[in-house]
Amino acid sequence: MRRRGILLGLVPFLVLLHFFLHLGLSLGREAPDLLTLALLLAARETRMGTAAALGFFFGILEDAFSVLAFGASALALTLVGAMGSLTRELFVGDSPLFVLAYLGLGKLLKDLVFWVTAGPAVTESFVEGVLIHGSLGGLYLTLVGFLLLKFLGGTRELL
Repeated sequence: MRRRGILLGLVPFLVLLHFFLHLGLSLGREAPDLLTLALLLAARETRMGTAAALGFFFGILEDAFSVLAFGASALALTLVGAMGSLTRELFVGDSPLFVLAYLGLGKLLKDLVFWVTAGPAVTESFVEGVLIHGSLGGLYLTLVGFLLLKFLGGTRELL
C-alpha cells in the first residue's frame, strides 16, 4: 500500500518535471526522459490496459509539441506501457539487476518504436537515432531511475 501512495505522487511529479526540463528549460537530450521513467514505474503496478492507456495519454502529451511526428510518441509509449505491465507477470523479481535492465530496455524500446513510426523526415539514421542516442538515453534513464528508487527506499519497495 505504501508504494502505491508513493507512485501516485511520484508519477505526476516526474511528468511535470519532464516537461519543465524539456520545454521550460529547453534542455532537450541533456535532460533525462522522465516521461518514460514515470510510465515504466507505473506500468509495474497496473494492469496492461491501464498501463497502455497511461502510455497513450503520456504520448499524446508529448506529441502535442511535435508537428511532424504526431502519433509516434503515443504509439511508442502505449507499447512501452503494455510491455512494462506484462513484465510483472513474466518476471516476479525486482532485484537491482532486473530494475537496471527493465529501465534501460524500456527506454530503448520507446526510442526504437519512435524511430520506426516517425519516419525519415524527423529522425536520424538508425545507427545515430537508436543505437547511439537510444543506448545513451537508456543508460541515462537507468542511472536517474535507479538513483531515484534508491533515494525513495530501494527497488524492492517501489517495484
